[in-house]
Amino acid sequence: MERLRIGILGASRIAEAAIVKPAHELGHRLVAVAARDRSRAESFAKKYGVERVLDTYDAVVEDPEVDVVYNPLANAFHARWNLAAVHAGKPVLTEKPFARNAVEAEDVRNAALELGVPILEGFHYLFHPITLRMFDVVACGTIGELRRVEVVMRMPSPGDDDPRWRYDLAGGSGMDLGCYGIHVLRQVGKRLAGGDPKLIEAKAVERLDRVDESFDLQVEFPSGATGSVETSMVADKYDMSFRLIGTRGEVFAPDYALQYGDDRVVTTTEHGSTVEHLGTRSTYTYQLDAFAQHLQNGAAMPFGLDDAVANMAFIDAAYVATGLGTR
Repeated sequence: MERLRIGILGASRIAEAAIVKPAHELGHRLVAVAARDRSRAESFAKKYGVERVLDTYDAVVEDPEVDVVYNPLANAFHARWNLAAVHAGKPVLTEKPFARNAVEAEDVRNAALELGVPILEGFHYLFHPITLRMFDVVACGTIGELRRVEVVMRMPSPGDDDPRWRYDLAGGSGMDLGCYGIHVLRQVGKRLAGGDPKLIEAKAVERLDRVDESFDLQVEFPSGATGSVETSMVADKYDMSFRLIGTRGEVFAPDYALQYGDDRVVTTTEHGSTVEHLGTRSTYTYQLDAFAQHLQNGAAMPFGLDDAVANMAFIDAAYVATGLGTR
């Protein structure tokens, strides 16, 4: 595989795990970075081996030596800079959520389809063997008919100045963590439960100015199975788990997003429990590898732009149901 030349928007904390380490592991180049404060971009570039510091995000997007744009900016800026990259003809790996709301998501999708520019929304969990094995255990009938799906996404509180606590930056637990859980439920529905889930209930605890510190929802699938997402940005510790419960047992991943290195998939039936270890290679590395294969060889992706719009529409509906309204 030829090396991708990656341009980075912003000097965000997530970038080390989400793009820097995967690019280094896979042999791709980090060719440019820009931040609102040039000194931050310079420190970032020095620390992570980015080849050049540019003055603006526009300069990164328009740089002829940038093949792919990585967008980890605050949620409110995802759509704007995804669109800028699309109009510059640059494929984008964007952090989730895809936009502030479904209207913005549709604008980006339509432009990308019209101009033929690939965009991948960074739901990295779906590229790891942990998640694929979870689906396989259900599909092969090991735990019987699927009856319940449970996704938990909890983390300790970010600092008070974190953009995830700001409504104008499209913050909130539902946006930052709930988008994962909703995506998981929708993937389960598509693959194992007869189609898209229906929202039954959503509730949130408001921290300030329509920004939620916790965000929970309940769904029902066409098959009759039910599901839940529980999120919190004020938890005591990280908990990013995924459980599928069937009529004859369950399969559980204590760390399906592989944020802290627990690579177990535990299958429990009447015959006992089986523990599989599926490797601690980062979900982000699997994701970047798949995106590179897509860009260079046309390899199929597990979801596309319509999925991004549908996920944002579900998030919007859940926020409306909580009474906090859309971002």
